Amino acid sequence: MTYYREPTYMISFMFRRILVPIDGSAGSLKALDVSLDFAKRYGSKITALVVNDKNINVEEVSEEVRSRARKAGVEISIKVKELRNSNESVVSKILEEVFEGGYDLITIGARGRTISEQIIIGSTALSVIINSPISCMVIR
Repeated sequence: MTYYREPTYMISFMFRRILVPIDGSAGSLKALDVSLDFAKRYGSKITALVVNDKNINVEEVSEEVRSRARKAGVEISIKVKELRNSNESVVSKILEEVFEGGYDLITIGARGRTISEQIIIGSTALSVIINSPISCMVIR
């Protein structure tokens, strides 16, 4: 058995717990890949959050997350939150998880399932960035 010393990088202390909102889009999966790299290099704990807005296949998205985590050799936690009524939004569920979970960083794709490629940053990412009490890393 090989002994690895605990990472001493400053970043390993700043971003111990990372939340990655996943909607199955290329942008969100790219954000997941970056977070998995953080976990491998710095020992971060990753939680993937899938918000079921009835427009995504939660099982399919969750399986893709598990597959990428296995391939990277990283343990990952997957949480699924449901929208219960019309007053709730994907952003409110992400922020609810941030407040409840004690995360240090949100890694989020700049655009989700938006069709238009002319949009530089999507409304969900922008709302999370503006309203989040913790650091956000936007992946393009």
